Amino acid sequence: MDTDLVYIYSAGKPYVAELIRQMLTDHNIQSFIVNKQDSAYKFGDIELFVHRDEVIKAKMLIQEFEEN
Repeated sequence: MDTDLVYIYSAGKPYVAELIRQMLTDHNIQSFIVNKQDSAYKFGDIELFVHRDEVIKAKMLIQEFEEN
């Protein structure tokens, strides 16, 4: 994985991670999902990563998203 990518968010449900990823894309922030869930039992997290330069903006957008 690229060393300039920073972990910023995790979700237990794939659709939540995808909603966050799409919202970031809408704000011109490229993000990447890494699914660490067990495929049989569906436990674990789906993690979201962004480029180091976009961390603060992405975290602010996620906070606004979660408040609504």
